[in-house]
Amino acid sequence: MEAAGGEDAISFQDEAVDKNIFKDCSKIGFYRRQKLIPRKNTYRALLDSVTSGKDSTKFQIINEVNKVPLLAEVCGIEGNIFRFKISEMAPLKPRYEVSDVLIQKPVTKRLTPYTGDTGVLVLKDDSVHVELHITANPFTIDLISEDEPVLSINSMGQLYFEHLQMPPKHSRPSTECEEDVSTDPSQESQDDLGLWQEKFGKFLDIKANGPSSIGIDFSLHGFEHLYGIPQHAETHQLKNTGDAEAYRLYNLDVYGYKLHDKLGIYGSIPYLLAHKLDRTIGIFWLNASEMLVEINIQPTIEHTLSPKGSVLAKQKVKARADVRWMSESGIIDVFILMGPTPAAVFKQYSILTGTQALPPLFSLGYHQCRWNYNDEQDVKDVDAGFDDHDIPYDVIWLDIEHTEGKRYFTWDKKKFPNPKRMQELLKSKKRKVVVISDPHIKVDPMYSLYSQAKEKGYFVKNNRGGDFEGICWPGASSYLDFTNPKVREWYSSLFAFSEYEGSSDILFVWNDMNEPSVFRGPELTMEKNAIHYGNWEHRDLHNIYGFYQQMATAQGLIQRSKGKERPFVLTRSFFAGSQKYGAVWTGDNVSEWGYLKISIPMLLTLSVAGIPFCGADVGGFIGDPEPELLVRWYQAGAYQPFFRGHATMNTKRREPWLFGEEHTKLIREAIKERYALLPYWYTLFYRAHVASEPVMRPLWVEFPNELETFGVEDEYMLGSALLIHPVTEPKITMVDVFLPGFVEVWYDFRTFVHWEGARTLKVPIALDRIPVFQRGGSVVPMKTALGRSTGWMTHLPYELLVALDTKGSAKGELYLDDGHSFQYLHQKQFLHRKFLFCDGILSSSCADENGHYHSECVIEKILILGINKQPSSVTTSSSDGQEKQVVFTYCSKTAVLHLEKLSLNVGANWEIHVK
Repeated sequence: MEAAGGEDAISFQDEAVDKNIFKDCSKIGFYRRQKLIPRKNTYRALLDSVTSGKDSTKFQIINEVNKVPLLAEVCGIEGNIFRFKISEMAPLKPRYEVSDVLIQKPVTKRLTPYTGDTGVLVLKDDSVHVELHITANPFTIDLISEDEPVLSINSMGQLYFEHLQMPPKHSRPSTECEEDVSTDPSQESQDDLGLWQEKFGKFLDIKANGPSSIGIDFSLHGFEHLYGIPQHAETHQLKNTGDAEAYRLYNLDVYGYKLHDKLGIYGSIPYLLAHKLDRTIGIFWLNASEMLVEINIQPTIEHTLSPKGSVLAKQKVKARADVRWMSESGIIDVFILMGPTPAAVFKQYSILTGTQALPPLFSLGYHQCRWNYNDEQDVKDVDAGFDDHDIPYDVIWLDIEHTEGKRYFTWDKKKFPNPKRMQELLKSKKRKVVVISDPHIKVDPMYSLYSQAKEKGYFVKNNRGGDFEGICWPGASSYLDFTNPKVREWYSSLFAFSEYEGSSDILFVWNDMNEPSVFRGPELTMEKNAIHYGNWEHRDLHNIYGFYQQMATAQGLIQRSKGKERPFVLTRSFFAGSQKYGAVWTGDNVSEWGYLKISIPMLLTLSVAGIPFCGADVGGFIGDPEPELLVRWYQAGAYQPFFRGHATMNTKRREPWLFGEEHTKLIREAIKERYALLPYWYTLFYRAHVASEPVMRPLWVEFPNELETFGVEDEYMLGSALLIHPVTEPKITMVDVFLPGFVEVWYDFRTFVHWEGARTLKVPIALDRIPVFQRGGSVVPMKTALGRSTGWMTHLPYELLVALDTKGSAKGELYLDDGHSFQYLHQKQFLHRKFLFCDGILSSSCADENGHYHSECVIEKILILGINKQPSSVTTSSSDGQEKQVVFTYCSKTAVLHLEKLSLNVGANWEIHVK
């Protein structure tokens, strides 16, 4: 939560830390109804109702208690994906279905129906050798791949579907569990079950549509390692929930969130991955209401059976993970991603929700932020401070205090009297500015943005038909209804230079407080019975609200450049598909070691859940970090995708040069390491954009067949080439680094000393570095020199770090374009090069013939690691057949071959022969 000035704001911050502001599961009505009421499986599939078409197979499911029929639909989707939907046959009114998240209507394929055993319908997808066995009574679906059961739906009988009803007059409403409630006097009262109204503290949620929750269970056969469903301040590997709290997905403004807690925080991605030695699968639950996920993992065990004669028999019980999904409203709409590899699941998810937008290059540099830089002189001084201390940076950020009284799209005329001149200064240094734009709009008839929105009817409504008003930073505020396409179109138009006075083409945007945050609302958010476009209640779409704001903001930045320039938009609230519009961060963390440590699993979880452009506030937003912690956080942040230092207003200033020369030097070195690796970073983001590969990867993604990697979360892979182990504890002199891979070799990224994989290495640690290792068999492109920002580095030479594997081979790639426009997409203005070292020859060739981009850049230097003997000669040959001798040096102690003064054009084909 970005803070506001004054004593009231500070006391509010202290209040917001109070966990009692937020619900635990026992206070959530639909959870109590689904979880606490005992019942048997009451659903039966009516197989005589089956209709099968080219797009889907449909059939009815009947609730044996209340006889309300449901419509089920199963379809196969190209790419080894299956979709399963359940809704009401004839609802009193439409139920909310999520739109705009899927990038296109999925390409379906026909599933061939077969009659199986009695009471079983079999649907076959012969192209991927998958069968779906639909059992009538009790209703279940089993997905069988290669004759092995992979996943079962409703095998535990937890399908739950509350049908819409007329409001009760004198008698209580019926529920799915009507018989259980009426016959068990020990059950809670109807009010306690939250059917038509629900109390929490001083708030009363009146439900015009009554109870409408849904739920179902999934059994994952052979799986005991689950990941995903961000955002929580929790471990990367999901834990058993047991009788404790379920994982909650409900976007909330939780200031200084508690560590190792399953409370939902700023964003929600209802997407879970399961992994085992021979398979990875995914479950994508397309629903935007509040949801809870319960997990029960039963590991593989061996039972000793009774002795037969003199022999003891053993029975192996296969692992299984049971996942129960519950949502407050909407329909059941779930996609099963059948993998079978991690890469295949990532691709399948991107087929549905899209890939990471290719960010502008500057956004991969370092960002300097504070709530708030005071005025234009402060901005000028901070900017000069980076130059004075030889520290590169790309972006300075302005928080809410830069506006006129928290009115977004304005400037405080005293503090920022000439914002264009300020931006011209930054532009002359090839730097950018990011300003904040929140969804709450100050209630002020004299504020043109407010008066326009009010006149057009663009605000969220309360349940009485008037504009919803809540308290946020400006005081009384109304909230733009971003779910309305017309509101998004209008909001996008506000970023035009003619509309946004004082803005320029180096100004980019930060969407904050968009859960949405409402200071005096239930759980500090919007009341669930507020009304959105289409007459939908806020409860139906709460988790997607921030997604829509970021969408509109990104579109606005694209439009202001007439479609030529890539946007950069950071958002705090997010949903599945937010990767298409920009970056995400982990919100209001604290300047403590535990928050540095938890940032790694939090970012790994975001990464595998489709959001590769993610980061955590360096140094911690809340509090004053000790110098050691700050240095360690910079060292970690330099190797994480989004790299921003940030702090709240009541903290001490913490620009990198304020902690003494020794600490300044260490922070400078960490930031410079980031800039040296920008060619590698940019290439990784290109891979994320075109191939849905995570940038920051848990070890199990790169080593899916090594059980030892499945639970590792204190280190990770950056792409496939670099292993990073941040230091997250104070005053330590040694860390244990696990080097995976039985056939791998790993090189220290700085000393080039190498070790074989499949071992835990004790690495001595000083404050000047964290362990970074390069994987044998990789090529990492870097810059030989640095500039004051990314803009100064365009023409600087490259170097290649070639690390040989046990077979003496290596491969890698480099992606290059202009770094800011869409010409890479529309005019194919890009270079994609691949490097290969094999049999003593290092070659550069074109990886994509469609790309054509002229660059004067050269590869000036190459280091080849793992050359076991000094070569007799090294020569280069280019595409024109010319050969040249290369001056080289060889270090037998480190087995490193240094090639310098090469001047090989980055876009040319060439070979280097090492003899």
